[in-house]
Amino acid sequence: MCAGWVIIMSTQGFDFADVDDLYREIILDHYRSPRNQEKLAESDLEAEGMNPFCGDEVVIQIKLVDGLVDAVSFKGNGCSISQASASILTDAIKGKTLDEAEALYFRFRDMMYGKSSSDDDADQLGEVEALAGVKRFPIRVKCALLAWATLEDAIKKHAREAEKKTSDKP
Repeated sequence: MCAGWVIIMSTQGFDFADVDDLYREIILDHYRSPRNQEKLAESDLEAEGMNPFCGDEVVIQIKLVDGLVDAVSFKGNGCSISQASASILTDAIKGKTLDEAEALYFRFRDMMYGKSSSDDDADQLGEVEALAGVKRFPIRVKCALLAWATLEDAIKKHAREAEKKTSDKP
């Protein structure tokens, strides 16, 4: 049955080169050897994200030192795209401020939705750009965005908590 399915797909013009792009070496490397999966002893930001449609899940933890992401960790279960994306994210935001991490999230989200970007944006994405091929598979875009949306949730939650602490002071 599977072989027939492949033949049908190939006769309908399915380009297997697209699959090669989707699973580029960087993505496979991050999936096979995920970075930053050690649970942090203490964190300043933490959020959990889940895609109820496919079951992908991720928890992001961040420790700040002097306003910079000093340590970041993720734990999760899901497809290769969601887990590789989480691993790539953790490497990409180390040493950045939360504003810089959030700006990177917005650039990444825009790239995933096919919004135009400049060469400068591509330069700032670095290894994150390896996920660009995913946008040609719309059903997988949410997989790639899960960890990033979770990062955004963590940043917003942290800002709300900081604002509350400030407003609670006499």
